[in-house]
Amino acid sequence: MSIFFSGFLLSFSLIMAIGAQNAFVLRQGLRREHVALCVFICATSDALLIAIGVTSFGVLNAQMPWLGPIMRYGGALFLLAYGAMAFRSALTSTEALNVEGRARSDWRKVAATLLALTWLNPHVYLDTVILLGSIAAQYGEQRTVFGAGAIVGSFVFFILLGFGARLLAPLFARPKAWRVLDGLVGATMWAIAISLIFNG
Repeated sequence: MSIFFSGFLLSFSLIMAIGAQNAFVLRQGLRREHVALCVFICATSDALLIAIGVTSFGVLNAQMPWLGPIMRYGGALFLLAYGAMAFRSALTSTEALNVEGRARSDWRKVAATLLALTWLNPHVYLDTVILLGSIAAQYGEQRTVFGAGAIVGSFVFFILLGFGARLLAPLFARPKAWRVLDGLVGATMWAIAISLIFNG
């Protein structure tokens, strides 16, 4: 069980850092729109990547050395574009949280955006495939126990983030709060993109 909880705590702490994916899930949770779908996409994606990292991260890195640069610059470009949209919303939005009488966003658009934020973000691969994969390798035959703990940690985090966000709903009844959130999201995405471009 100690190996399981080591995986759980490490995964939970890695995902906790604010990022494009988490910010999007938080926003959907505040709006109470397609929260279960968001939680499912994020946690399932993490589970797949953790499983890859636990079983074969070394092989991927050795056989596809070109994959890293593509992930890095492609992800940076995507984050710059999405961050620009967030800044635009921060400057022009008059939105407030009004659950009643507001049209729900299309679940397909939400799913496509979240899949892009997840799978085009190089940090996701660094945290799950590389970091968790390398640590899991230290446990030898027990690495699957570590991986299982990491996967459970991911599910618990996204469930708390998505469904717990509604507790902040009164704060986001004011348009200013949305603009601040959008500004933070934009700044976070640009910071990540810049770090990817200049720091690798």
